[in-house]
Amino acid sequence: MVTATPSSSEIYKDLGLVRPPDKKAQNTELGLEQFLKLMTAQLNNQDPFEPMDNSTFLSQVAQFGTVKGIQDLQASFQEVSGSLQSNQALQASGLVGRSVLVSSAESSLEAGGSIRGAVELPSGAASPQLKIFDQAGQLVRTVDLGADQTGTVQFTWDGFKEDGTPATPGRYQFKVEGVTEGGAQGFPTFAAVRVDSVVIGEGSEGLTLNLAGQGSVPFSQIKQIL
Repeated sequence: MVTATPSSSEIYKDLGLVRPPDKKAQNTELGLEQFLKLMTAQLNNQDPFEPMDNSTFLSQVAQFGTVKGIQDLQASFQEVSGSLQSNQALQASGLVGRSVLVSSAESSLEAGGSIRGAVELPSGAASPQLKIFDQAGQLVRTVDLGADQTGTVQFTWDGFKEDGTPATPGRYQFKVEGVTEGGAQGFPTFAAVRVDSVVIGEGSEGLTLNLAGQGSVPFSQIKQIL
């Protein structure tokens, strides 16, 4: 004769050890409707000899209103943030393939190409000259930028050396020097480089541009879009 052996779950059930199924989590947040019901019940059941002070009642209402206002404000900020990210994505798509000015003193010369850049000249700067150097530090070319120029002045090196022969493709350094009231002086320079791709950051990170030959640069460091 074969006797059926009860399963472990049945034994636990007979002993009252079976865990009841989890109930669906209930919403514990206090909404406006529930808050007003609680306040109404509190007013209806208050001690008539010691009624609730008006200032206490108004304080509770104000506190709830403040919390509700903050929640609504946070929701609005999230909507604005989403809209800004969408606008960033739209702007970013238009930057790929274009050139931008970024603070730099070097750039790459491609075969048959040129190097573009800019310099920030103060008022009164005289005889500004662009000087191009190879990786060995040898002066390759000197270009006069002209007189009576101030602000952001763009320049282009055609890729030819002083003797008129084409320079070897590669990385080149450049600087701009001139004369001011204080004597000879160097000025801040910028390289014009192509945007290969754009990374859209989260939160306050913003846009990051991947530039040809320059690496990753935050959009906030871009001097100008060409």
